[in-house]
Amino acid sequence: MQQRRTITGFSNPLVKFLRSLRDKKHRRREKRFLAEGLRLLTDARESGKLPELLIMSKDRDAHPLLAALEADVVAHGGEIIEMDSAVLTKVTGKDNPQSVAGVFAEFDTKLAALERNASPIWLVAQAMRDPGNLGTMLRTGDAVGAGGLILLDDCADPFSVEAVRASMGAIFTQSLAQARWDEFLPWLRSGKAQLAAASLREAQHYRDARYATPCFVMVGNESQGLPQAYEDECDLRVTIPMLGRADSLNAAISAAVLAYEVLAQLNPR
Repeated sequence: MQQRRTITGFSNPLVKFLRSLRDKKHRRREKRFLAEGLRLLTDARESGKLPELLIMSKDRDAHPLLAALEADVVAHGGEIIEMDSAVLTKVTGKDNPQSVAGVFAEFDTKLAALERNASPIWLVAQAMRDPGNLGTMLRTGDAVGAGGLILLDDCADPFSVEAVRASMGAIFTQSLAQARWDEFLPWLRSGKAQLAAASLREAQHYRDARYATPCFVMVGNESQGLPQAYEDECDLRVTIPMLGRADSLNAAISAAVLAYEVLAQLNPR
């Protein structure tokens, strides 16, 4: 394979391929996704993940991190693609795109691939539809040292450009799994685990609850919350008090509040 080439035309087949990765159907078919920005790609590199294709604007500024990334991609058999900034804009769909982007192979997202004892905290999202919330939960997981994020049922695509961007690199630092509820629950109960859910039904104050390791912190759909049958299977149902006029928190924010409380109890300073 040629390891370095320059593309100048919008009609180039590779440009069409890269643009197609903005669409879920094509991402699933190709099992590839796009990530943009030097910081995000550096996080990937430092986590042991390199792009198969490294795409760079011809008028990019020199940077030592970019040089290191470029060298590692070539050393591991990847390909370097240079293109005009206007063509890169076409690829990313942004008027002011980052000067570097990468094409990565999707990760194994089976539950069996997770090391459930790798961390005392895991995050779980059920039917989360907003890719921004999904990315925020990945960032929260990274911040609290969680093992990763488990997506249940019909969630937003974690490999969409929007979710990857919102994760700020955590897509590469956190383990990720996708499963149906009837697959997740037997897996969870096959070993030591506590399932704690944000809920309004027969729930206790989130600071009064006693969390145990490993704790799986679960939040539901942004508008409907968790199905009652799911809540019935939880070891803990906890609520976050609302002191203003709003009747609920954003789902990803709720997960962050709970995750930090779990962290505080399991790892007291």
